Amino acid sequence: QVQLVESGGGLVQAGGSLRLSCAASGRTLSNYHMGWFRQAPGKERDFVAAISRSGGSTFYADSVKGRFTISRDNAKNTLYLQMNSLKPEDTAVYYCAADQARILVSYTRTATYDYWGQGTQVTVSS
Repeated sequence: QVQLVESGGGLVQAGGSLRLSCAASGRTLSNYHMGWFRQAPGKERDFVAAISRSGGSTFYADSVKGRFTISRDNAKNTLYLQMNSLKPEDTAVYYCAADQARILVSYTRTATYDYWGQGTQVTVSS
């Protein structure tokens, strides 16, 4: 199985940028489709973005489209989330997740993913 560790979170002003990383160990990242989710206090864990094994297909929640970019470097076993034009409503704990299925479907659902990281806090001040 794969272990996932997120990093790169922090406190940023509205309009600023952050880049989150998700480092994989145990198995190579190229075995998995990957996703980013976020969870604000008292709310459900929501889909943010997903990327296919090769990186050839990407998907985004409407709320982040045009501002966030998901990418992966399989050679470095690392997933990324570049977040620009951050808003206070982006404040949440961000999680990366791995899907070992052959075909990437239902990528917005948490139940699709088999492995999760521990999360990294992103706080956007107004």
